[in-house]
Amino acid sequence: MKPKTVFSKIVPYLLLIIITLPIIVGYSWIIISTFSTKTHGLMPVDRAGNFGGLTLSNWNFIFEPEIWLVTFNTTILAIGLTLGVVVVSMMAGYALSRIKFPGRKAFLSMTLILHAFPTVTLLIAIYFVLKWISGIPILGRGLPIIGGFGYNTLGGVILVSMALQLPLGIWLMKGFFDNVSWDMERASLIDGCSRFRTWREIMIPQIKPGIAALSIFSFIQGWGSFIIPYSFMVNANKATVATYLNNLLSETAPTNYSMVAAVGLFQLLPVLVFYIFTQKYLLSIFAGGVKGSS
Repeated sequence: MKPKTVFSKIVPYLLLIIITLPIIVGYSWIIISTFSTKTHGLMPVDRAGNFGGLTLSNWNFIFEPEIWLVTFNTTILAIGLTLGVVVVSMMAGYALSRIKFPGRKAFLSMTLILHAFPTVTLLIAIYFVLKWISGIPILGRGLPIIGGFGYNTLGGVILVSMALQLPLGIWLMKGFFDNVSWDMERASLIDGCSRFRTWREIMIPQIKPGIAALSIFSFIQGWGSFIIPYSFMVNANKATVATYLNNLLSETAPTNYSMVAAVGLFQLLPVLVFYIFTQKYLLSIFAGGVKGSS
């Protein structure tokens, strides 16, 4: 084998190792720290500074009812956000891809502009909208599980998170629908299928990789969401894992970073499991159909 060929094969792997090394070190520290009293770098030590100090005491929080309450809230938030974003994005993406109507291009441009706004700049406006929704009977407050869609409710956080996630979801779904052949759709319409039935039975099966990818992104976004739940759910029993983790960081009392790492790993585990079982869909994200004519 020629030296140039060997060099060209080795360099990409070296670059990949250099780029991923900080991430690997970071995850390694989290895992080691969760089972240690203290750490010096990646080395677990006891309180005297000697090697050792391994312990399971940092995981005592899993025996507290509060952690399971916030985990339940986080699960509802992630699932609700995923379902809402995927369903609305599929419908809007299909309409924007296949149906020409006045204001179509302007709507697409506006979705990009909305996606460009930082979340923090919209917090005050969102607060007033949620307070207004809170005044609506039943819809604002009083729904089971999610509490409603107003301020200080899980449903309100899901609603806001959906609104912020939809621009990306709509553009992603539109791109996948654009790549589906028009011939299949025309054939179904000629055979007498309605638009809705064509969308449901013909188009959706062709964009399964896109649906899977958007589901993964939305679930991860909902599971790790912090700023929206922190801003619009003030009661402790309505917190999420991210806000629970933030409460462990105190400005006045010493912070037990090993326990913080344990809670962080606890939060990370469902995402890792979810990703392991769905990564094949991410790898096939561009397999969403054959490009058709417009």
